Amino acid sequence: MSAGRRTLKQVSGVPIQRTHRATCHCGAVELMLTLPNRLVDPHRCDCSICRCKGAVVVTVAVEDLRIARGTGQLTLYQFNTHVAEHYFCSICGIYTHHRRRSDPGQYGVNVGCLEGVNPLDIAEIPISDGVHHPSDRPGAV
Repeated sequence: MSAGRRTLKQVSGVPIQRTHRATCHCGAVELMLTLPNRLVDPHRCDCSICRCKGAVVVTVAVEDLRIARGTGQLTLYQFNTHVAEHYFCSICGIYTHHRRRSDPGQYGVNVGCLEGVNPLDIAEIPISDGVHHPSDRPGAV
C-alpha cells in the first residue's frame, strides 16, 4: 500500500457514517462499526485466504466493532498459525470480518457488508502484500 493515508467520507454518494451498520447477505449477522475517520485505506490483500475472498477491507479497532446480532450464526475459520480469526455467516457464507494476525487489536472488515456501500465503486484499490506477511519473516515474533 502507499505511504499516504486515503480516507473516504462517501462512496458513490453514500455517506460513510461515524457509526455504520454492516450485515452479511442474509442479514442474520449485523455489526455496528465506529468509524471516526470513515473508511481509511480500503485495500485488498494477496494472502491465500484473501485471494479466495476477494474482499475490499478497511481496518477497525477491536473496540470499534460490536456484534449487534447473530453471534451464534458466525463461524470462525483459522489456519496456519491460528492467530487470525476469519468470521463468516453460517447461513449465507459471507465473510464479514477478521481479527488480524499482524495486529490482533484490529479487525479487517468487509466493505461490501457496509450498508449502502458498493466496494466496486471505489477506484484504485491497493493490494497489501499478504504473501510475504511480516509474521512469516525470520525473527518475527
